Amino acid sequence: MTDSVAGAPQVTTVHGTVRGAVERGVAVFRGIPYAAAPVGTRRFRAPEPPEPWTGVREAVAYGPTAPKRPYAPPLDRLLPDPAVPGDDWLNLNVWTPSPQPDRAAGLPVLVWIHGGSLVHGSSAVPVYDGWAFARDGVVLVSVNYRLGVEGFGVLPDAPANRGLLDQLAALEWVRDNIAAFGGDPDRVTVAGESAGAISIAGLLAAPRSAGLFRRAVLQSGAPAALPPDAARGTTELITKRLGVPATAAALAAVDPEAVLTAQTEVTSGGNPLTGRNSFQLVVDGDLLPQDPVAALHAGTSTGVDLLVGTNTEEYRLWFVPGGLTEKISRLKLRLALLKFRVPNATARTYRANRPDATPGEILGALATDLLLRVPLNRLADARTDAPGATYVYEFGWPTPVQRLGACHALELGFVFDTLAHPDTRALTGPDAPQELADAMHRAWVDFATDGDPGWPAWDARRPVTVFGPGAPALVLAPRDDELRSWEPYRSAS
Repeated sequence: MTDSVAGAPQVTTVHGTVRGAVERGVAVFRGIPYAAAPVGTRRFRAPEPPEPWTGVREAVAYGPTAPKRPYAPPLDRLLPDPAVPGDDWLNLNVWTPSPQPDRAAGLPVLVWIHGGSLVHGSSAVPVYDGWAFARDGVVLVSVNYRLGVEGFGVLPDAPANRGLLDQLAALEWVRDNIAAFGGDPDRVTVAGESAGAISIAGLLAAPRSAGLFRRAVLQSGAPAALPPDAARGTTELITKRLGVPATAAALAAVDPEAVLTAQTEVTSGGNPLTGRNSFQLVVDGDLLPQDPVAALHAGTSTGVDLLVGTNTEEYRLWFVPGGLTEKISRLKLRLALLKFRVPNATARTYRANRPDATPGEILGALATDLLLRVPLNRLADARTDAPGATYVYEFGWPTPVQRLGACHALELGFVFDTLAHPDTRALTGPDAPQELADAMHRAWVDFATDGDPGWPAWDARRPVTVFGPGAPALVLAPRDDELRSWEPYRSAS
């Protein structure tokens, strides 16, 4: 805590006053605690309010990040994931347009929830810099939450979905404080990618989130959760390696670094498309009283506007860098089709539409659609007559980096308009089209502002805006023959 500094923006929150900085004409506040440090007796408990402070708290540097390890090579070079030491992981950052925030401004707010398979990522990733949103009139809030076994381990003596409870606490902080930063608590959009999008689907299905946001963006992540018995396997493998019972009391006595080492060993190998030991949201009967898929298809959160979509070649981030695409033979493809019960007609349709594709590329396209595109399209179909509008996009610009194509996570630098940052260029390369970033970023700004990203809402025509290659274009029912070929899977699964 320090005294006032001339020219630096200050805002008083319900817990105390914070001082940020002015960067390129917008006010930035970093590392603001929205909950108490989840250590010691709080380690496996639901989030609790932070201790109020007196004086002025400096908020110019990113706060501590949740315990995690970098992505394994070669993904570590493509997805930089900075780590900031410290215990106060439950913190957030705010970018707001005015150099001195005005409580009466009533600006739209976008809350960003990062991805990373619930074991990686943080709000300190440079790709998520919120300056461009603030430049364009949107208050951007980015959030840290507990990861791995700390946030999503299934334990009999601890609440489930602790990381999701953290996100909920952050949204409650936004409700109670964002007006002081110039934002309107009644104009909140929550957005996320990959595991962040899966988290948002969970929040949409959670009764406790009602009224905390008006709109939601799901990028490359579909509704998903498991029953506790199906989800606790990863936790039990970790505690077995540590030689302790699978309880919060036992884990709380283990050094966090040892827990993280065991977690990394258990969850390494495989990927989100081919499968691995992983953490998932849990249908716990409390925060998530039912499967988010069932809840959302049954009409939960139908008044919330949605923007959902995928990248054309999601699988390439997971298949290409490690050479998996080339390792999949025709025999392995046939075995995978049997394992996942892919309808024969579906496989034939994908092959016919890709006559020059390798078996690995065929499997990747099938896996992308099975896990992401099909469930998101079905969610849009289920909401066709809902009071809240649903908009669908596809990101199709192919990066020249390592033949990754239009892969998972590539759209992030376009959404945030951070193509110039070196960490973004690790995935996009140096010559990504700025005009495409201008268009995509503008769509997200417009959706957060008034609920309309600039193209027709989902209806029987199935309109999709495709961002690249080339200029954005509205396409009706793209690759509809492939989507419809999955219909037998709906009744069989």
